Order: sequence, then C-alpha cells, then structure tokens
Amino acid sequence: MNEKLIRLAERRERLVAQAAAQRMALAQNIEPWRVPLARADQGLAVLRYIKGHPAWIVGGVALLAALRPGRARAAGVGIWLTRGWATWQLVHKLRGR
Repeated sequence: MNEKLIRLAERRERLVAQAAAQRMALAQNIEPWRVPLARADQGLAVLRYIKGHPAWIVGGVALLAALRPGRARAAGVGIWLTRGWATWQLVHKLRGR
C-alpha cells in the first residue's frame, strides 16, 4: 500500500508540473491578443450601456441634427429620425421582442 501512495504522489507532482508548464505556454501565446481583447471588451461594455440607456441614442441623434449646418436641417432631422426608428425596430425584431 505504501508503494502505491508513493507512485500516486510522484504522478501528482508530474501532473502539477505539467499544468504549470501549460499555464506558462498559454500565457505566452495569449499575450499578443491582450490589447485587442481588452478593446473588444470595452466596446461590448459600451454597447451594454447604450442598450440599457436608449435615451442616449435619441439625444445623440438630436444633437447631431441640431449641430448639422445647412438649410436642409429639418429634412435632415426627419431622415435621422426615420433611420433611427427603422434601426430600433430592426434591433427589437432581432432580439425577439
């Protein structure tokens, strides 16, 4: 029985060392992806925030329409509102609501 415990302990030591080596290799392979994945994560966080606060979309569109120079400002607002409404409906249909 004692010999079996010794073999199990040796096997455990080998497996722990192998796991440590695999963690090191994985860390080295993932390093070039750290910055792009962080940016993607930030982008998803922004999308989640906007999803939770849809009034910001309406306010942003209204601000763009108000700051837009030119004589066709009223027509531009209508176009933006139409596009926004169509986008809103499309998003809700895709989400299944």
